[in-house]
Amino acid sequence: MKVLVTGGAGYIGSHMVKVLLEKGHEVVVVDSLERGFRDAIDERAKFVEGNLLNKEFVEQVFSGDHFDGVIHFAAYIAVGESMEHPGMYFENNVAGALHILQAMQKKNMNNFIFSSTAAVYGTPIAMPIIEDHPKKPESPYGESKLMVEKMLRWMHDRNGLHFTALRYFNASGASVDASIGERHDPETHIIPNVIKATLGKGTFQLFGNDYDTPDGTCIRDYIHVLDLCEAHILTLEKLAKDGGTSYYNVGTGRGYSNKEVVEMVKKVSGVDIEIEYAERRQGDPNQLIADASKIKKELGFEPKYSDLETIVKTAWQWHKRSING
Repeated sequence: MKVLVTGGAGYIGSHMVKVLLEKGHEVVVVDSLERGFRDAIDERAKFVEGNLLNKEFVEQVFSGDHFDGVIHFAAYIAVGESMEHPGMYFENNVAGALHILQAMQKKNMNNFIFSSTAAVYGTPIAMPIIEDHPKKPESPYGESKLMVEKMLRWMHDRNGLHFTALRYFNASGASVDASIGERHDPETHIIPNVIKATLGKGTFQLFGNDYDTPDGTCIRDYIHVLDLCEAHILTLEKLAKDGGTSYYNVGTGRGYSNKEVVEMVKKVSGVDIEIEYAERRQGDPNQLIADASKIKKELGFEPKYSDLETIVKTAWQWHKRSING
């Protein structure tokens, strides 16, 4: 299949591009490089640089190619930043997706996979979280993703769009060969930040130790980026065969606290670090743990790399290799 990957220079997108190519698909990457990295894009993919907020640019992308599927990663992702700059998040995340969908509609391309998030749920009322849990985002980031999900439903009902929204829990880890890994500027995710501290890149600051959890720190469901990519492959195949609409949580059903993450990084790296506690970040719930039974039952999804030790080992290997040039 020929697949368009938006945000393919980013963390998850670059891994997705590599996996698609390894499975024999043809890939076109669109990325503005505002927050992505050119050297993260597999050389076998065709790369087109541009911003999805430019509607004319988006229409040009679709003018000469027919895509069997579009996987849309391009978005801002930082919860804290979204609390400070909500308008920026609504503009980038919602308008960018809308321009892609409108261009697809004009060319009668109907298979769309959306990079959504567990942040659409807000503070859960039950654990683990199922797909029909009430949607009450507590950050503009989560709200922007929910807004796109609502657009997708209307475009299915009125225009025949086939789509799947994959609600990620905490994407983590790196490629097994350490060729690509997690890079954000600034970095807000815990695993790379703890690893950077062990590599002598500063002290580690942990946000909040007064959450309603056993050790006082947030609990999250971590899904390895390669398992996340496999969920997209299964979804792409389902859309190509059956069409329709679907929503899936992508997680493991197991949660780890921030303190447990820190201890695992210490174990893998062999380096002890001090934790500096800071105030909670706005918009962070106590726990987010997926009920992933639906995607397992309907698509046969089974995570292979998502135990915490494998996640941290692959991330550690990539960061160590990156630091060493």
